[in-house]
Parts: sequence; structure tokens; C-alpha cells
Amino acid sequence: MVPQPTPSSSPSAAEVLRGRYTSRLPARLEDLAGPVTGRVELPLHVAWSGLRTYDLDRPRQRMSLYRTVLAEGQHGDLTTLLDRNLLLDQWPVLRTLVSRHIRDVWEDSFPELARRNSTAA
Repeated sequence: MVPQPTPSSSPSAAEVLRGRYTSRLPARLEDLAGPVTGRVELPLHVAWSGLRTYDLDRPRQRMSLYRTVLAEGQHGDLTTLLDRNLLLDQWPVLRTLVSRHIRDVWEDSFPELARRNSTAA
């Protein structure tokens, strides 16, 4: 007979999401070495629906790209598509556009992001 998991032994949806986003993080923000200008085409596994090509020179498109990559990108996508300085500059607004789970994982892992938010307020 196989033991069935009890509700108390199963992770919550929030714990599952937090674990998923944590496993994708770079070791350091300095590992984010993506482009800072020009057009970027996201791979299908990141942008599987809707817009796939973004112009980093257009602030709204840049913000949308970062939001999409933070939500859907794997570790390699984060390090090759995101730039540390652009992420820091955009974080005070970007943090309001991503899910609570993404925001919490990034700010818990990288205190400079949380500090960035407090100085922008």
C-alpha cells in the first residue's frame, strides 16, 4: 500500500511558486549580462503567446520584456536577456507589475532591489 500525502505534508501553491522562481535565480545580479539597447527576440519557451520582439530603446517595451522574462524565463534566459543596471533602474516600477512571489524571491535574494524600492518611495 502506497502512503497518500496528507494536506499538511503537501507544499502550498505559494511554496511551489517560490521554489520555482528561486531555482531560476542567478547567483549574483552581476550575472545579468543581457543587452541594453536594440531589438530582442524572446525564445518561444519564454514568450509563447503574443509579442516576441521588443525594442529596448522604448521604455514600455523594455518594461514588458523584463516582466515577461522574470515570469517565464529559465536561469539561462535571465542571465542572457536581462541586464543588471536596467533591472535596478526599472525595479521600483517593475516590482509592481510582477507577481508577489516573483517580487519576494528577487528582493529576498538581492537586498539591493529591496533597497532600491525604499529609496524610490
